[in-house]
Amino acid sequence: MIDPAPAGIRPVYRVLGPAGVRQSRSRTPKVTAEALTATGQRPPRSLRGSTHRQGVSRPARRLAPHRARPGGDPGRGGIRHHPAFRNVVRTYAELYDLQHSAEHKDVLTYPSPASGEPVATSFLTPTTPDELVKRREAFTVWAEHSNGMLGRTGDYLNSGLMAMASAAGWFAGADPAFGDTVRRYYEKAREEDLLLCHTLIPPQVNRSVPGPRQAGGSVAARIVREDDNGVVIRGARMLATIAPFADELLVLPSTLLRGTPEDRLYSYALAVPMDARGLRCIAREPLDHGLSRHDHPLASRFDEPDCVVVFDDVHVPYERCFLLGDVERCTDLFARTSAVVHMSHQVVTRTVVKTEYVLGLVSLLTEAIGIEGYQHVQEDVAEVIGTLEILRAFLRAAEADAAVNEFGVLTPAWAPLNAARTVYPKLCQRFPQILRKLGAGGLMATPTGLDVTGPAAADIDAYLQSATLTGAERVKLFRLLWDTCISAFSSRQALYEYYFFGDPVRMAGAYVASYDREPYKARVRAFLDGYGAGEAPA
Repeated sequence: MIDPAPAGIRPVYRVLGPAGVRQSRSRTPKVTAEALTATGQRPPRSLRGSTHRQGVSRPARRLAPHRARPGGDPGRGGIRHHPAFRNVVRTYAELYDLQHSAEHKDVLTYPSPASGEPVATSFLTPTTPDELVKRREAFTVWAEHSNGMLGRTGDYLNSGLMAMASAAGWFAGADPAFGDTVRRYYEKAREEDLLLCHTLIPPQVNRSVPGPRQAGGSVAARIVREDDNGVVIRGARMLATIAPFADELLVLPSTLLRGTPEDRLYSYALAVPMDARGLRCIAREPLDHGLSRHDHPLASRFDEPDCVVVFDDVHVPYERCFLLGDVERCTDLFARTSAVVHMSHQVVTRTVVKTEYVLGLVSLLTEAIGIEGYQHVQEDVAEVIGTLEILRAFLRAAEADAAVNEFGVLTPAWAPLNAARTVYPKLCQRFPQILRKLGAGGLMATPTGLDVTGPAAADIDAYLQSATLTGAERVKLFRLLWDTCISAFSSRQALYEYYFFGDPVRMAGAYVASYDREPYKARVRAFLDGYGAGEAPA
């Protein structure tokens, strides 16, 4: 649970007031376990041990049996047993088991500054280059487990929360209680190894008007009521990936959209337990159809559910609020706290791993069917290699040029990470195109695992062999290719990567607006000033 606020801290805020005027009101917090979390205190992570042996995810054991259903599904048991979620829950359990493995525990954990027990490295506040490298190495271990296909593993938001807690003084600038709240929540998440998900934007209704004003302002999640203990949220948000089996939901401002004074009731940052009363999830149709790992090697393990989250008058205690009604600070949250930088450090590490996977896959493909010697094939493979080295260079530059920020945290350089998150969404769209082009009609010669082991086995070995593989081996490789570049799972991956940080067009606009081009303009002006129109040839 979150520790009670220290003596003397008296939060002062009131978002709602007569005639829409914000008022201030002192309040001594009433901190109880019931007010803070419906799940109660859990033992330290180090005492929980591995849960994957029983096929049960540590973060998912406590989930309510009716939290989220795919569209039109009346429900078939609890989350961890439901066909739509059980395989990806098992995969997430494997990630947490890695923290206990002899091979990886030294990279994936570090001693808690509070208890001395091992806690996840993604919560580590880096102050030295070695600690920054350790964080990246931990990101890499988890990313390699899924070949970069899992986009919302816990280390992503853990990194953002670490940065926010380090910037507790910035939150305290709005109210002293906010700084204390974000720090205590970070400590709770670290010590309990919580799995967090988040949501940033309102649902699509009418893109021609700002989100808060869609459907007359009744759709976007907003503060509708306050009492002495907290605020009440009503409306909806998207896109909460992994919400059905996460422990908690961070409800944060958009990383791109800038608020206006009229958006006060839509401007907040807070945390909600996923089993909070009135909180519901609407999940998209699952892409894991319960088929074999041989036939769908990616979808059968890595299909992270995406959800719209509905807040049906969800009461959020003040002890879980980081900002309330502060449009300017909500707009600046990710940049001022360096949260976006540390989250991007994790993302670029993952995209390096994912690009390495694509390079390995395309190389096995060209080798298997004997096409690597052709120049046009080499051109496509070279494009993947070039993308990989560009991403590696961005990552290395970000770490090499890291500097201590105003809150004492060694922070990767933002310029190379920002460049990476701007170009990768477009570069990665080429990967499935290249795989489809080179795989060609062979991607249609993909019988199932039952075919490979059934009556058709002899025909498959005779007629579906490749230059270097038996028929069964070629089918296995091409089933992986199918799931990477043709299946519904692969389409979701392409869409997710393209919009990972937001609309690429908006991102490009923000990138141009924030980039200091004056030195380069000055150099060109100086060059132009160095000669005149009437000068004779030399």
